[in-house]
Amino acid sequence: MNKHQITGAVKNLAGKVQQEAGKLVGNKAQEAKGIHKQVAGKAEKRLGDAKETAKDAKDALKEAELQR
Repeated sequence: MNKHQITGAVKNLAGKVQQEAGKLVGNKAQEAKGIHKQVAGKAEKRLGDAKETAKDAKDALKEAELQR
């Protein structure tokens, strides 16, 4: 796991909490901020996932080259 995956997951969770808090108090602006934070968190997690996939592919390629 890399920092983007962790940060993205935390942002997503914080956004869900903020959205629900906004719903509870009837604050549409807080709901919208929560949704925005969730989207940003999901995007950052996907970036982290992509970086992790690229790293795994690079490691597999190096391993394959070593076995030649």
